[in-house]
Amino acid sequence: MRLKIIGSAAGGGFPQWNCNYRLSRGAWNGETNIRPRTQSSLAASVNGSDWVLFNASPDIRQQIAATPELQPRVEGPLRATPIRAVILTNADVDHIAGLLSLREREPFVIYATRRVLQVLEANSIFNVLDRSVVQRCQLVLGEQTDIIGVNGEPTGIIVETFAVPGKVALFLEDQTKAVNGFGTEEGDTIGLRISSRADDRAAFYIPGCARIDHSLTQRLSGADCLLFDGTVFTDDEMITAGVGAKTGARMGHLHISGEDGSMVSLADIGIKRRVYVHINNTNPILDETSPEHAAVNEAGWEVAYDGMEVRL
Repeated sequence: MRLKIIGSAAGGGFPQWNCNYRLSRGAWNGETNIRPRTQSSLAASVNGSDWVLFNASPDIRQQIAATPELQPRVEGPLRATPIRAVILTNADVDHIAGLLSLREREPFVIYATRRVLQVLEANSIFNVLDRSVVQRCQLVLGEQTDIIGVNGEPTGIIVETFAVPGKVALFLEDQTKAVNGFGTEEGDTIGLRISSRADDRAAFYIPGCARIDHSLTQRLSGADCLLFDGTVFTDDEMITAGVGAKTGARMGHLHISGEDGSMVSLADIGIKRRVYVHINNTNPILDETSPEHAAVNEAGWEVAYDGMEVRL
């Protein structure tokens, strides 16, 4: 199975359109040690011809343009796509807005939890994806699902869905329920175990996670590959940078560094390959010459970039 990280940045991308923080400024200036990145998305294929997207970012058209495997085939019909399905891990804008760019009556299937499907249902703008053309299928937490494309054609990809600590999408926050996670419910944020019928190897995709508990470490033990939330290096990173008032925890993301960060919390878990994804524009690991970038590499982590490929 091939996994291609087609978007490795958090919401807003990198450099963010209105950001002049030193990292974004370095990207604007074309510094070779700071690569631009589009918003969070992953593509997977068993046969190299039929592809499944994990999240549809607002940058989806740019990502398709940069990824020949996702483009219409040269010998194909006048309207076609190798994208058979889109799987959503939450209802964040940076994960669902790209669905609007996948209109034009092209068949594919959307997979999401009941909670996320309800968000799409409640927003009439998503009706541009005609239900008679673009199917919607529910992912049940704790169950394995064979990902089927249009006309019942199997993609060969299997996902197992599990809840992870997270937060309801920003635009759905209920301020009257601030002490209870702003109305967060089970199914708002999920992780996925991605495998295939071809062999037993699997990758875990968790682009958003608020904390690491015992059940998650047990699940990840012995994993072939982990693509994990690398949004911020320190919890107060945006505040220290002077570009925002929210901590990583307030946004539903666990920081990388420190005794309670993901780097230490997952240090003793047997994972063959580990990659940080969904990286915020303030995170110093974006600078490949930074001590923070060196620290995650020394700890056995890779920093995702657009176009990075993992083969299982």
